[in-house]
Amino acid sequence: MSMKRTNVYADPEDLALIKEAARRRGVSEAEIIREGIHLAAMANRVWDEPLEWPTFKGGGKPVGGDEVTAVIAGEVGADDCHR
Repeated sequence: MSMKRTNVYADPEDLALIKEAARRRGVSEAEIIREGIHLAAMANRVWDEPLEWPTFKGGGKPVGGDEVTAVIAGEVGADDCHR
């Protein structure tokens, strides 16, 4: 993977935490910072298409743990769940 150099300003307290984390994990401070940048980038990403979440037919009432377990265990038919 090709990388590009950039400069950022950081609080001294944050840099101390990064230094300690890098020492504890046995990696470079730059690796910790790259991971943080990646997490921030992914947290703020805007997806081109909406995520497809399964939907379930129901009466709009809250479900209990037994009902959730039944769906996960496959005891509820496929016609009760659709995408």
